[in-house]
Amino acid sequence: MKKHRTLGSTLFSWIAIVCLPMSLMAQDYFSDLVGSVQVQNVAKGGAVEVPYILWGGDVATFLANGDLKTKPSSIFQQSGLDIQLVQGDDFVGQVKNYMQGKSPFLRGTMHMIGLAGEVVGSDPRTKPVVILQLSWSAGDHIVARKGVRSLNDLKGKKIACQQGGPHVGLLYDSLSAAKLLKSDVEIVWTKDITGPNGPAEAFRKDASIDACCVITPDMMGLSTGLNLEGSGAEGTVAGAHVVNSTAQMSRSIADVYAVRRDWYDANKEWVKKFVAGQLKATAQVVAMRKSLDETKKLTKEYEQLLTLSQRIFGKETLPTLEEDAHGLLKDCSFVGLTGQLAFFLDPKNQSGFKNKMEDSVNLATTWGYAKNRTGYDPNNFVKADYQKIAEISGLEYAEPKDIKNFQGENNPESTDLFLGDNLDASTIVSFTINFEQNEKEFSSDRYGADFARALREASKFGNARVIIRGHSDPTKTLLDLVKSGLAKKVIQQTGTTGNYRYFLNGKPLDLSRTKEVLELVKGGAFGGGDPDPLITMQAALNLSKSRADAVFLELQRYAKQSQMNIDISQIVPIGVGITEPIIPKPRNLEEAKENMRVEFRIVKVNPESLTPSDFNF
Repeated sequence: MKKHRTLGSTLFSWIAIVCLPMSLMAQDYFSDLVGSVQVQNVAKGGAVEVPYILWGGDVATFLANGDLKTKPSSIFQQSGLDIQLVQGDDFVGQVKNYMQGKSPFLRGTMHMIGLAGEVVGSDPRTKPVVILQLSWSAGDHIVARKGVRSLNDLKGKKIACQQGGPHVGLLYDSLSAAKLLKSDVEIVWTKDITGPNGPAEAFRKDASIDACCVITPDMMGLSTGLNLEGSGAEGTVAGAHVVNSTAQMSRSIADVYAVRRDWYDANKEWVKKFVAGQLKATAQVVAMRKSLDETKKLTKEYEQLLTLSQRIFGKETLPTLEEDAHGLLKDCSFVGLTGQLAFFLDPKNQSGFKNKMEDSVNLATTWGYAKNRTGYDPNNFVKADYQKIAEISGLEYAEPKDIKNFQGENNPESTDLFLGDNLDASTIVSFTINFEQNEKEFSSDRYGADFARALREASKFGNARVIIRGHSDPTKTLLDLVKSGLAKKVIQQTGTTGNYRYFLNGKPLDLSRTKEVLELVKGGAFGGGDPDPLITMQAALNLSKSRADAVFLELQRYAKQSQMNIDISQIVPIGVGITEPIIPKPRNLEEAKENMRVEFRIVKVNPESLTPSDFNF
């Protein structure tokens, strides 16, 4: 079983809410959580305090430092750095130490720094400067009960989530993907991320809670696996399944280091050495992790690192090396040097610093953590700085060639996904664009907002596929079916205009039963006449495919015009014809237009294993 983030009731949560014995809590401004804090200068001299958290990415920091205190011959020591690593899972405590000058560092996610933005940005000295993106998460999940099949189904539902922790960002991104607001759901805030006061336990105990935001071990405990359902046995919850995960929404939770503005300005060369050391250690950790996965043999070097992690995080948290300590690392997608270039320097990157920062500020203000919009800064490194960092770290400097190779190194399990028994079961979220009758051209002037949304969500769901499914209205096919059937005298018609009833060879024929009607058409029951419904149905399929293709091409044009980097291989256009009408037998043109649409679906899938025909259900 993989371990992830804060595990076990004995550990601090990301945000420790003191003096609140209840496990379910109310929403508070972040400033109220921190309380009154006087800003002080960072103390000079001695080791620099750097917080660490229970996350696989921080294992690279352990390697770079050699231990909690910088060890002789370690990567950091060889660069002349003197660092004391301190436990930082209490994020409110981190912020207090940061404001008071005890540590110039913050260690968290982009979303979490956004939650604290109004507090830490209240003084120019303490405005955060994000100096390094460490990793993307591939091991945080939203688990739901049987009635919730996609993120769209969360509307009106009750969701358990740790107050102020990393899953607030995951929940925000998930609701945003379905175009849902916080007011569209009821959030049950818990004190901890796991354990007795965590979301998983609340989900188990309270059947009225429809979903919960959890770490990997809790996800396994509830549902038994990423693509499985709980049976109700051995502590699982019957029907519990993963409705969204950072295994697919792989660019939601960005783990970063940030430092105070005053300290950054005074210690920029120190910061470069820190970043270089981190990147060097990251490359070594990735190589060791890959070696174990490929050879199934634990090298002495990797064993020593996992043992160090086990000692720092606690043996009760990581009982075994290969399953638990190594598993912690497998939930982490390190971004490396090319990831820094893309995150900080590429303005076209939809998952870069600017967009992630804006998302975090939107979260803080719209969800009630802050009264005012308060952003934070990226480092001001330029290409030459990163070339120097590469030189210091002994890494080859190489700029990313395309979006596929700068969003993080391949996680061994993050693409081990599947389509499932049908498309609905594999859909994470979907939304629709409706068009006019026979419309085949889709100008970005009219549909730009829809295209922007599709591209932004595609960027967040880096390990999922975006399926563009074109649909057509069935009315003309049904009309030709009736005309042909009457001419061939296999259909009988009774009633009056607008209220006809039909019979096929004396048996009732319900034209709203789309699947049965289409089988009759495909079987040739009405073929050969004039009009021929089989030809009409094929024309509708061609129209739906041309709609999907047109949207696909316009998406590419829109991305280019808007200077947005996208992985075009992630997007697949499909035509499904009249097989899935919203209104099977429209009564007027307005109802028919409901069926004239292109649907965007983000699905769980291994992008390497599918062809367009796999989506033609």
